[in-house]
Amino acid sequence: MNRCRSDEERIFYMLYARHQGLKTEELRRCIINQTFSSLMDKEKMLSPKLLADYPESEFMLKDKAVVDFLNLPPKHNEHHLHKGLLEHMKAFILELGKDFLFIESEFGVQVGGSTKRIDLLFFHRALQCLVAIELKAVDFQPEFVGKMDMYLEALDRDVKRDNENPSIGIILCPSADRSMVEYTLSRSLSPTMIAEYQRKLIPKEVMKKSLEEYCAFLKENK
Repeated sequence: MNRCRSDEERIFYMLYARHQGLKTEELRRCIINQTFSSLMDKEKMLSPKLLADYPESEFMLKDKAVVDFLNLPPKHNEHHLHKGLLEHMKAFILELGKDFLFIESEFGVQVGGSTKRIDLLFFHRALQCLVAIELKAVDFQPEFVGKMDMYLEALDRDVKRDNENPSIGIILCPSADRSMVEYTLSRSLSPTMIAEYQRKLIPKEVMKKSLEEYCAFLKENK
């Protein structure tokens, strides 16, 4: 808890650890990965439909995931990312949140005369809905959303049960231009979220140096 910057953050991790049933090492990782900042961020890349249908999702879904447990090289493709997450599914679910229940990889949905494959399909216990996750090894592109719209429509028509809420989608990519995301999602009719993944944690020394430089900048421009 000494890593926390405020009492508010400490209280958050106490409640989060209790809700998620975290062990000591799991809680330590959440603190190091700045789960507090990721969940409480007010500028998440969420579609208006997602916020309207699931206003509580703003505090349940992380917009950043640290996948340092995969040891991905700087140059990697979607196959490497997909395979690594399947091999380390327990660590990935801890990163997402323990409300995520893994259903299947490359889940098939029938669209017209062809079968389309969703990279990863989960069920979210708190939101009571299916969650489709699409993996991208390149920066966000607007066309990703159209593909997700199709997946969510297929899930709601043919897979979702009557007692479940509408399916939501998460597009996981290494980086996203927020202006491009805002333009793309503003008229989307699907509950969709764009999230970014980091290959590794920022070294403590780098963070400390950045903080010192920022403080010096503020002092000079006071």
